[in-house]
Amino acid sequence: MDRAFHARWFDGRSSAGQLVHVALSGSPRGPVLRLLQLGTGTHLLELGPREVRWPESWSTQARPKPLAVDLGRHGSLQVDDGSLWHRAQAAAGHRPTLAPRMQTRWTVLAGACVMALAALAAFYHWGTPWAATRLTAHVPLAWEIGLSERALRDLDGRHLRPSRLPVPRQQALRAQFDQLASRARAGHWPDRGYAPVFQLAFRAGLGANALALPGGQIVMTDGLVETAAARGLSDDALLGVLAHEIGHVAHRHTTRMLVEPGVLNIGLGLALGDVPTLVSSGASLLTGLAYQRGHEAQADCFALALMREAGIATAPTADLLTAIDSHGSEGPAWSALLSSHPQTPERAAALRAGKAEGCS
Repeated sequence: MDRAFHARWFDGRSSAGQLVHVALSGSPRGPVLRLLQLGTGTHLLELGPREVRWPESWSTQARPKPLAVDLGRHGSLQVDDGSLWHRAQAAAGHRPTLAPRMQTRWTVLAGACVMALAALAAFYHWGTPWAATRLTAHVPLAWEIGLSERALRDLDGRHLRPSRLPVPRQQALRAQFDQLASRARAGHWPDRGYAPVFQLAFRAGLGANALALPGGQIVMTDGLVETAAARGLSDDALLGVLAHEIGHVAHRHTTRMLVEPGVLNIGLGLALGDVPTLVSSGASLLTGLAYQRGHEAQADCFALALMREAGIATAPTADLLTAIDSHGSEGPAWSALLSSHPQTPERAAALRAGKAEGCS
């Protein structure tokens, strides 16, 4: 059924407007606009749904307000009472877009907010790690090795000192590490196209600690070796730590830590527009803590699988981790950031049982 009213048509060829009869009718594809000459009813113009820029109703109030309707190359309509147009438009089957529905109906606004928050949460939980992993896969190994060399030089200049471990002891541990790294590459390696150059370095400083740098460089401190010896633990304890650090390298966690905040901030920018610095910084901080916990869990699972394949007992590593925690070490045994790890007692118990949370 047509809804008709009067309007002034400016056809774009003349500055004078022509008073016309406007009729909107429904069709399977949407509203159809017809302009008829007053008095005679002569057909002047007919436009389909895609030929009219249908104005939206941004208010629930029905006060008469002038309205301009863009007809593209056919000029424009000047409607004195915009409410007449909107009623006729709705009756002809026009479906308002989400933006005006959010403004005029609080239930739609609430639903859109819930969906937006759910989408952001999903992007944070799944989308960002997925995108960061894909982007990290394209980072050249040479860049990682260069970054690792610069980072180690900086650590040597600020926090670390040359190792005091006897050379034969270093050589024995390095030989076991090389065997473990070779077994890791031959086993459940996540990306066969990624071939880091594994190297084990020994340093003094930073307490009982071990850390993985990108590209395959792993650093073990004298304090970690000495703590294991003081507790009478076998080298299995140290190899468990090294297996975990190999897992960090295998999954390129250090590089992902550089990529993930940027991916999240891009997502926030696309979703929210111009993100304030405070929000961006807070998001980066939360990203670092939450995603590092995921990295730690992933490295735990990698280490447990590798230790099973190599026949390495997991209980000594649990005992070493407990010993470090009881001494209030400045750094953790399995990474550089203790705050990103599960609580030590729960983690040690899982190690002794030969399992970790989230492992398949």
